[in-house]
Amino acid sequence: MTQMAATSAKPKVTRRREVSHTSARSLLMTILGEYALPRDEPVWTATLVTVLGLFGIEEKSARQALARTAAEGWLTSDRVGRRVRWSLTPPGRRLLTEGAQRIYDFGREDHDWCGQWLVLLVSVPESKRDLRHQLRTQLTWAGFGSPAPGVWVSPDIARQSEAQRIVSELDVGSPMSFIASYGAIGDEDTMVARSWDLTDVENRYEDFIDEFTGLSPSTGEATLHAQTKLVHEWRRFPFLDPQLPPRLLPANWSGTKAAELFHSKHLAWRDGAQRHWDRLVADQSQP
Repeated sequence: MTQMAATSAKPKVTRRREVSHTSARSLLMTILGEYALPRDEPVWTATLVTVLGLFGIEEKSARQALARTAAEGWLTSDRVGRRVRWSLTPPGRRLLTEGAQRIYDFGREDHDWCGQWLVLLVSVPESKRDLRHQLRTQLTWAGFGSPAPGVWVSPDIARQSEAQRIVSELDVGSPMSFIASYGAIGDEDTMVARSWDLTDVENRYEDFIDEFTGLSPSTGEATLHAQTKLVHEWRRFPFLDPQLPPRLLPANWSGTKAAELFHSKHLAWRDGAQRHWDRLVADQSQP
């Protein structure tokens, strides 16, 4: 966390939770995606426990995370003597491949905008709260915002097929969609402000920038720790930031600077982190 320059300085309020306070399973998925996915080889339990331990995850919690991840079908295990090693299942590999592409591509996309909006009208009765929650969660993850009850909007009209899949899978009755330009009543800035909490997203970007701008690991272990933490924090933003076109964003949008920081740091630390992972794997492979 950011250190105070002096004891009298006002402490910084951060909205980002420390990695050590996140679930062990979530961190495990980050580690698997960053290091196990690029390699077609199993990983010993001891290696994964060691890396999770760098983030304050105790061995018992690490082993529970492995068991839960396997129970969900993403990992499979085999025993070699008294030791256990883990491999990604085909579904697990697909899941992490799709996730990695979204994480590494995020912030690189061009945002040329035709000025048209995709508008989705879909309502769920208050009595079906679970369905309402699922609908809101999935549409939010797809980048939609809601300026009014039952109304969802996105400046990316290509998301119509994704919206159709969501409402079909959830079996939401009688949805409707439109593609149109904004009219003469009201203004787009107000609609955007009602649809997305961009202030919160920007605050999270500022926390990310504060955390990683001055970080310069000097050892293999520190580099692996920094790289894992970098990816783990960044992987949240595809679900938080709707990636609006620049003309709909506040001036000097922090997301642009944060994306540049992520991609530059990830490139700078990649070789050192991967080498340290290989060293850990080699050490744990000794009988």
